[in-house]
Amino acid sequence: QVQLVESGGGLVQAGGSLRLSCAASGRTFSRYPMGWFRRPPGKEREFLAAISWSAGSTYYVESVEGRFTISRDNAKNTVYLQMNNLKPEDTAVYYCAADSTSRSSWYLSRQQSEYDYWGQGTQVTVSS
Repeated sequence: QVQLVESGGGLVQAGGSLRLSCAASGRTFSRYPMGWFRRPPGKEREFLAAISWSAGSTYYVESVEGRFTISRDNAKNTVYLQMNNLKPEDTAVYYCAADSTSRSSWYLSRQQSEYDYWGQGTQVTVSS
């Protein structure tokens, strides 16, 4: 069983930055590909970024590439999402997720269906 707890959300002005953290319980966290998602108001949850369990591979959707950076510290059982140059359209509840299926060290989980553990979410609000 894995528990994920996000933190770091809040209210920020457009152009500002936030760093989200996702703390994981469970000794096998270091072997799980991880991802970040968000659910904008009134919309479906959408995939943003993924990182392999070795941290050797990362992937971003076009809307956040160049502004967001996913990283992880396996010694601290934590994955991060650094968000820069935030825009009002980035307003959403942000979730981290873990894929507990055995994967190769470079594998990136890009589909919601691949993730089986989810955090409770943290609200990010970007004002114009």
